[in-house]
Amino acid sequence: MQLTFGDAEYNGKRKRKRKRTRREVFLAEMDQVVPWKGLLALIEPHYPKSGQPGRQPYRLETMLRIHFLQQWYALSDPSAEEALYDTVSMRRFAKIGGLDEVPDETTILHFRHLLERHDLARNLFNRVNAHLSHKGQSLRGGTIVDATIIAAPSSIKNKDGARDPDMHQTKKRNQYDFG
Repeated sequence: MQLTFGDAEYNGKRKRKRKRTRREVFLAEMDQVVPWKGLLALIEPHYPKSGQPGRQPYRLETMLRIHFLQQWYALSDPSAEEALYDTVSMRRFAKIGGLDEVPDETTILHFRHLLERHDLARNLFNRVNAHLSHKGQSLRGGTIVDATIIAAPSSIKNKDGARDPDMHQTKKRNQYDFG
């Protein structure tokens, strides 16, 4: 992770003056208590090796940390990419410096599929939860709520031709959307 001048200023004198957010406190704690080396060793045999011809893979630790961010904050692949661009604390947790590239949503998707293909995702979370319970801690799930307009049929009527009570309308840029 390569630091920029902005990172240096953020880590320097300003760090003492500003309040740490709940997200920063949580991520700092998870950074300390999660057994990263053991989890990385579990995935490493299945992860692409760097030095091969073609596009080089992102650091395994970065991808694993992004995967945990997705689980803890209920982020989709596109939302995880956006959160990494948007949120400094998440970028720091994922060990992505100011000059490092953020993995795109497709790369995040491929990593998730790799974990699913080798039945590693469930094993990772079981290990983390077992490790936390051994330390007398527990992790409760939570979500970040984000309002997104999703494309739906252009009518508020259902198959029977009656008004669907769950459908509502909203106006965005002089265009009505139903959903």
